[in-house]
Amino acid sequence: MRDISAYSIEELKALSEEIREKILTTVSKNGGHLSSTMGAVDLIVAMHTVFDVEKDPFIFDVSHQAYAHKLLTDRWEAFDTLRQFGGLSGYTKPSESVYDYYVAGHSSTSISLAVGAAKAIALKKEARTPVAFIGDGSMSAGMVYEALNELGDRKYPVVIILNDNEMSIAKPIGAISKLLSQTMAGSFYQKFKGKVEKVLDHFPESATYMAKRFEESFKLITPGILFQEMGIEYIGPVDGHDIESLIETMKVAKAFGKPVIIHAQTTKGKGYELAEGTKEHWHGVGAFDLKTGELTKKGGSKSATALFSETLLAMADEDEKVVGVTAAMPSGTGMSAVIEKYPERFWDVAIAEQHAVTSMGPLAKEGFKPFCTIYSTFLQRGYDQVIHDIALMDLGVVFALDRAGIVGEDGETHQGVFDISFLRAIPNMTLFAPYNESSMKACMHFAKAYTHPCAFRYPRGAFIADDCDVPAYELGKSYLLQEGEEILLIGYGNGVGRAKEVAKLLEKQVAILDLRFVKPLDEAVLTALAKKYKQWFVFSDSVKQGGVGSAILEFLNQAEILDVALTSFEYDDAFITHGNTTLVEESLGLLPKQLAKRVHEETAR
Repeated sequence: MRDISAYSIEELKALSEEIREKILTTVSKNGGHLSSTMGAVDLIVAMHTVFDVEKDPFIFDVSHQAYAHKLLTDRWEAFDTLRQFGGLSGYTKPSESVYDYYVAGHSSTSISLAVGAAKAIALKKEARTPVAFIGDGSMSAGMVYEALNELGDRKYPVVIILNDNEMSIAKPIGAISKLLSQTMAGSFYQKFKGKVEKVLDHFPESATYMAKRFEESFKLITPGILFQEMGIEYIGPVDGHDIESLIETMKVAKAFGKPVIIHAQTTKGKGYELAEGTKEHWHGVGAFDLKTGELTKKGGSKSATALFSETLLAMADEDEKVVGVTAAMPSGTGMSAVIEKYPERFWDVAIAEQHAVTSMGPLAKEGFKPFCTIYSTFLQRGYDQVIHDIALMDLGVVFALDRAGIVGEDGETHQGVFDISFLRAIPNMTLFAPYNESSMKACMHFAKAYTHPCAFRYPRGAFIADDCDVPAYELGKSYLLQEGEEILLIGYGNGVGRAKEVAKLLEKQVAILDLRFVKPLDEAVLTALAKKYKQWFVFSDSVKQGGVGSAILEFLNQAEILDVALTSFEYDDAFITHGNTTLVEESLGLLPKQLAKRVHEETAR
């Protein structure tokens, strides 16, 4: 582990530049998060200088900003494998390094984790300080304030570093605020304040009151009043790229022995001019040319997200009742175009999936048609709201679940594999999925007209299957794509394309069913198919437990159809690692040639 505690300021500055260069060259080749993590380098270098990573819990929110931390903790040589199959994760991962305290891929968990760590440290009577690194919009989620509320009450010694890289908390009000904030960050002010508070304890009540009002008048023109009112000391804003100032500030915060927030303002993309500033494109990127900034891999077929975006915009043009919401992912979910054109009807509510879900309920109740557009893995954060605020009321909210299935390099925290299982259990919920461009449009038109809660899922990137004409979606109706002999391949969503690829590799003509709806199932068609086909194979980008195969098996059991052998090629009961999607699928035995071999082996028994 690289010990930098004795480095001079000039050596630390040089180290920061070296780290930025390493991040930039690696991400340009591998893809990954860039602008946020480049902007966080100086803060992380200062953290490692002041705090002891071998004993102090370093807790990174989302942790896509933690690349500098990885480079400082025995992973410099391995960093070239970032986000590659079998290589380093793009997020903190304790199984990868003892210096990664906790897994983090979703936002706004760091302060809750720090509070939990502080409780454990207090119970063990140890001298350790949890350090929570949060920013990049994570402060917009309610969980943060739940944690701050308890922390301000309990007064555990926790240092929170708030990386404000988009002025998302507050903008300093002129030169006076800047001067006061810099003064508040200094050790002289903090020591003076502590002494004054002790002296005031011996003064008459009226004098104490006046002195405290005088201090509070200063706080009103700084961004820290919210945190101060919650019982948490506040320092800042400070320059997040001034290493010398950051080290002094962190030493003051560490010495407090109580909760403190350091509000540091940084520039996204610091050190790479093309990415500097609040440019959403550079948040997460594919491989790119360092000189021009252009992506080196051009997209092929149109992505499912792009198809969703185009169709939703057309619907919004035709019907003013169509509305929608996303949670901090307007570009990623394809909502940017409708938000830009109809800002009064489509909203980005920041990292607040719970609020996003619940807020769409009243719109449906009032006669609008809400599209709640969230990544599959992020809807997990709004599960209670789906049940309590939408399904229980039987409201016609549409959940458009992007990034369903394996998402590749983002790995375990982002794989969209659980939505079928956790949504299928909810009463009043209808689940369906498209498998190509035409079926995407058809399923969206069905969703728009449907008056009950429903969800449809689609993959990151393009569909596997080529486009073709498809019939309109009807509630609970499947569609037989081709007849065959003995074997039935059942595809759901992108699984239809996978089934088609497997069918091409088999020696005999097989039947292929586009299941379309997993809830409700097309029981009549399944019953009829059971009379002709005795070996069924299920293809769906989802987990087995509670998934598509499970739903079909439940039906077969209830219908007492006992002579059908069903094999599901859904994901086993394990979290799926990061890496190139094809390599990940190969490791799971899910490439078409591997699946065709397994079908052959099963049918040969």
